[in-house]
Amino acid sequence: MGFFNFFNKQKKETLDNGLAKTKESVFGKIARAVAGKSHVDDDVLDNLEEVLVTSDVGVDTTLKIIEHIEARVARDKYVNTSELNNILREEISNLLTENNTDDTEGFTVPQGSKGNPYVILVVGVNGVGKTTTIGKLAYQFKQAGYSVMLGAADTFRAAAVEQLCIWGERVGVPVVKQQMGSDPASVAFDTLSSAIANHADVVLIDTAGRLHNKVGLMNELTKIKNVMKKIVPDAPDDVMLVLDGSTGQNAFEQARQFTAATDVTSMAITKLDGTAKGGVVIGISDQFRIPVRYIGLGEGMEDLQPFNRREFVDSLFKSEA
Repeated sequence: MGFFNFFNKQKKETLDNGLAKTKESVFGKIARAVAGKSHVDDDVLDNLEEVLVTSDVGVDTTLKIIEHIEARVARDKYVNTSELNNILREEISNLLTENNTDDTEGFTVPQGSKGNPYVILVVGVNGVGKTTTIGKLAYQFKQAGYSVMLGAADTFRAAAVEQLCIWGERVGVPVVKQQMGSDPASVAFDTLSSAIANHADVVLIDTAGRLHNKVGLMNELTKIKNVMKKIVPDAPDDVMLVLDGSTGQNAFEQARQFTAATDVTSMAITKLDGTAKGGVVIGISDQFRIPVRYIGLGEGMEDLQPFNRREFVDSLFKSEA
């Protein structure tokens, strides 16, 4: 069963609106970069490189894109500046394809694992929208027909537990919690035990958002995973890192720290609406080679969307004419 079919009608409009500021910023800069030029030359490429870097695409990814465009200009001999948007569109789409960024429709709960829920361990620093993302995922999983259970393993902040419980009530899914200061691994253990007893299909476990040293973070997450394996040997099925897209290069640094501390297998990039830093999705997809599963484009339940490479690039480069 695929997810999110129930809001496909609104999806494209939400994507276009959510990327509006990024599009306006990027293409305004590109227009200035090619002003007075009839063809793509070294000056245009230098200006384009600056545009992409300042749009939070990232230096390494930008250089890769520029190299591809240089090769194309050398091959075709003459490239008109009016073609530049289409060229960029193609190169960015090709780049994401090279990096195995598939056009997914979110997660599908594996069939045949009777009695064992699909377990998603959610990590990320405080303030990136981690708990909100869990709540939205729970809502969408439930709308897709799955039974869901949440685990409040961020036991270091009362606000985190309270927020998760509010989301649980709003969505109508149970939340397993313990007292403040409890061992997060113990919460994870109780959550999976309860999930199996109640035949839950999906388990989402919140974790502490502290950016302490990598050794401490690694030890904490490793302990949680080891305890969960006592209940479900293959758990977690996914370790999802939530990043705040509006922070630009800070999101890159957070990704570096968390991928060094644990085996991150997917990402969700939030808060892309209202920011001009949407280029960060391209850079993070390229540099970390970890699937960006979801992008956050607003406050509504349906505004957490599965990341679709083609739709993202099409929306970003869509002509308003």
